[in-house]
Amino acid sequence: MANYPAITSTERQTRISRLRATLSERNVGGLLLGSTESLRYYTGLEWHASERFLGALITGSDLIYIAPAFELSRVETLSREPGEIRAWQEEESSAALVASLLPPEATLAVDDSLPLFAYNALVGEIAARRLIDGGPLIRAQRRLKSAAEIEIIQFAMNLTLEVHRRAHKFIKPGISASEVRRYIDDQHRLLGAPGGSSFCIVSFGDATALPHGAEGEQVYKPGDVVLVDTGCRIGGYHSDLTRTYMIDDPTPEFARIWAIEREAQLAVFEPAHIGATCGSLDSAARDVLVRNGLGPDYKLPGLPHRAGHGIGLEIHEEPYIVRNNHFALSEGMCFSVEPMIVVPEAFGVRLEDHIYMSKDGPVWFTAPAEGPTEPFA
Repeated sequence: MANYPAITSTERQTRISRLRATLSERNVGGLLLGSTESLRYYTGLEWHASERFLGALITGSDLIYIAPAFELSRVETLSREPGEIRAWQEEESSAALVASLLPPEATLAVDDSLPLFAYNALVGEIAARRLIDGGPLIRAQRRLKSAAEIEIIQFAMNLTLEVHRRAHKFIKPGISASEVRRYIDDQHRLLGAPGGSSFCIVSFGDATALPHGAEGEQVYKPGDVVLVDTGCRIGGYHSDLTRTYMIDDPTPEFARIWAIEREAQLAVFEPAHIGATCGSLDSAARDVLVRNGLGPDYKLPGLPHRAGHGIGLEIHEEPYIVRNNHFALSEGMCFSVEPMIVVPEAFGVRLEDHIYMSKDGPVWFTAPAEGPTEPFA
């Protein structure tokens, strides 16, 4: 397995320093993180969320972990940025402990992925007027990827692209979708993704018209359209790639729709320059479809969803390439380009590759597909 960069303690400390500068500018007393990907982003600590709160409070001077007392010894063994650990017992309130660590009347920004029950507990201990949405503070940092983050994502994308190549060769008449999914998971593991596939959609025939796949088993037969959408996690960061193709000679209608999809994908890529709005890219894809008699808007046959989504520690995160999103593209943003075309009860075509924004414009993580029977460049 080739080496890929790890996120260093120095990079996480820089993230915390930048956050603290923002907290100071906005006169916010601290940011409370739950057991979310943002906890991992700032501290390196990985923890699965449960009904017991575990997280971290970042203030202008301190990083304090909040943990159930019986988990203390485990937390102490896990990789994380240095910081005091404050524990709460089973009959105690974790929210009360958080409140006790804040100066009187200080404002607390709250992780936007915190469960509602945890937020409600905070409201019971801290006046609601003192609680603000921490999402904008967090997302302003997380949506701009560092060079190390981009390199990790590139590694993951390359790995999944090779898995796609192997899956393409593996599919044959009589094979089931579940067999292909198992094969893809095995290949992800073999090539170096310790958790295997983070997700996997394999659809044949008219099931490809369902963007996230059909329930029940499917069996590939000659002449079926094939859609495979899968990814993995490397160092916490996601890959996510979709290929749609026919193994046999394509039907004229499939070839026509595939070509429109490829044109729409390029229409998102080409105007993706620094300062362009996310919404303008979605519109560019829809304009291609309308010129070819599809749509308009979300009408089918056409594009039923946004044209892309950001990617990083979460498989779907900001920025979102969607209508009326006036957010401007900046260097370091990473997002998918996938303006899927759905022909109801017949087939769907989704070509999904991701790009990152360099100072000079968009760069593909993976080369887009070549043709309706040639899913790889």
